Amino acid sequence: MASEVAQIPAEETPAVAAAEKSEEPEKSAAPPADSAAAPAAAPAVEKAEDADGEKKDGEAGKQDKQQDGEEPKKDEAVAAPVATKSEAPPAQKFNVHKTNFEKDIIYLYQFSRTPLLPSLSPYCLKVETWLRLVGLKYENVDHKMRFRSKKGQLPFIELNGEEIADSAIIIKELSSKYEKYLDSGLTAEQRNVSYATIAMLENHLIWIIFYWRAKYPDNVLKGYKVNLQHALGLRLPNSILNFFFKITFGRKWFQGTKKLKAHGIGVHSAEEIEEFGKDDLKVLSEMLDCKPFFFGDEPTTLDVVAFAVLSQLHYLSKDIAYPLRDYMTEKCPNLIGHVSRMKDKCFPDWDEICTKLDLNAHIPKPEPETKEGKEGGEQEKSNEQEGTEGDKIEKELEKDKSNEKESTEENKEKEETK
Repeated sequence: MASEVAQIPAEETPAVAAAEKSEEPEKSAAPPADSAAAPAAAPAVEKAEDADGEKKDGEAGKQDKQQDGEEPKKDEAVAAPVATKSEAPPAQKFNVHKTNFEKDIIYLYQFSRTPLLPSLSPYCLKVETWLRLVGLKYENVDHKMRFRSKKGQLPFIELNGEEIADSAIIIKELSSKYEKYLDSGLTAEQRNVSYATIAMLENHLIWIIFYWRAKYPDNVLKGYKVNLQHALGLRLPNSILNFFFKITFGRKWFQGTKKLKAHGIGVHSAEEIEEFGKDDLKVLSEMLDCKPFFFGDEPTTLDVVAFAVLSQLHYLSKDIAYPLRDYMTEKCPNLIGHVSRMKDKCFPDWDEICTKLDLNAHIPKPEPETKEGKEGGEQEKSNEQEGTEGDKIEKELEKDKSNEKESTEENKEKEETK
């Protein structure tokens, strides 16, 4: 315990500093020596008198050394504590993956695209939807699923060399930094309702979806048409990758079931979990009612989270049976309309994203050079080359003429001298 306290800077431990100060007056109040040590003082004085001559010689030697440019040991002793003083270590900064970052550009690390959905993670889709809705400049980093945040999760962002992890914290930090508040127009009561509903979506309905995915991993690949070769950036055939995916997913199934049981959802039967999901969808449908968005004509944070979660159900391939998806389609058509409105508002490039699997379809690409433009550029280059060659020839001709002129003048001078 003492060693741990010693490693902490003094300014971080005021109690330790106060204790040290309180000990100082006690030390000064103590007697200089015990009475038993008094008889030994007399011979010590005599020794000191005998050593006076040696001391004087030593002082003279010190003065000579000072004249020769050497500093006395006393000065060195005084300077030593100053040299050993150390300031508190700076706060640890996590290394960023994007070292050549541009200022104020948000670099988003998330899952790879799929042909049916921009992201298989509702949390990743939530962050990207929010960034698009508030109009902040961002760029997806194509890391091929290699990186995780310091918390071991996706998504996370890097901004000006600093990492921010967890979707809720990302939105909170960026909202404060750039003053982008989607809920500024809500009343206190509406904000409380929004907070509670988001908690239901992220801490209950998402876990119901995760339960289905953990139980049927093969349906995840087929249902979202996941291309592992593209997602992981590997050259192995998808058939081999799918085989290894099932094996590794099977190993993680035990970890997943432990998490689901720890959460509480995993202790129930499949039928009970399905009913829980239907109840959540019914609550959302009744809240939305006939409104375009949950609190009126403009989307808020609740709309962003609801879209990110409900998209995981709605865009699952119809070839895969999923009762919860079918229930939402049949019994909650207003939720389907909400998903479509949010998609059109935030992802006008949805088709391009899912077709090309482009992480940065929102960033304008430089226009490719046309064939005519290329030919024109080549013609200009050839003209420039011809021009330079012509200039060289003209200079050589002028040089030859001047040489001939000089030679004729020299011949004339020779004849005149003759």
